[in-house]
Amino acid sequence: MTVPLVTRILVADDHAIVRKGLRLVLDAEPDLQVVAEADDGAAAVERALEDDVDLAILDISMERKTGLQAAAELRKRRPDLRILILSMYDNEQFLFEALKAGAAGYVLKSGADGDIVNACRAAMRGEPFLYPAAVQALIRDLIEQSNERGEVFEPLSSRELEVLKLIAEGRSSKEIASLLVISVKTVERHRSNILRKLNLRDRVELTRYAIRRGLIEP
Repeated sequence: MTVPLVTRILVADDHAIVRKGLRLVLDAEPDLQVVAEADDGAAAVERALEDDVDLAILDISMERKTGLQAAAELRKRRPDLRILILSMYDNEQFLFEALKAGAAGYVLKSGADGDIVNACRAAMRGEPFLYPAAVQALIRDLIEQSNERGEVFEPLSSRELEVLKLIAEGRSSKEIASLLVISVKTVERHRSNILRKLNLRDRVELTRYAIRRGLIEP
């Protein structure tokens, strides 16, 4: 799916003040525009089936149809539509159900002002959007499933492990780039991904993690 110059958005929530707030935030962006609103799940499905909507933001709790029910129906009837679930619940079960229903992301209302724009853009690029605690929940679930199967779960790619080891050894980005024959920019991207995946903040925490993993000697 090609990302349109302006993404046309449906906002569905049973609270008018929430819809108004989202419209204000989204319409302030040059590449995002709210073109429709709905106050219940059934109305959201009906409106989202129109071809002038690129992205539907669905509140998880609505009358007639929940956001999850609406998302599942829209996934079947209009698979090209991008969907985000908006929720006040930091709940792993709801998160998993949203992803199973076909949502590209799960955004908490408590952080919507800061997250919703990035979530919309990520969804239109075909990328998932999850708040940090949700990422950790998914990782925990994968680890538990792997443990049940007797497998070892590794969140980092082989290249990320290489970069992590060199960072922990005190190498600079320039040195790492030279050793791995990649650009400094690529090294920095790997470093950012490693920090995000492991939910760590800086080189010190990366080094501690590398020692625990046995990648370097203490």
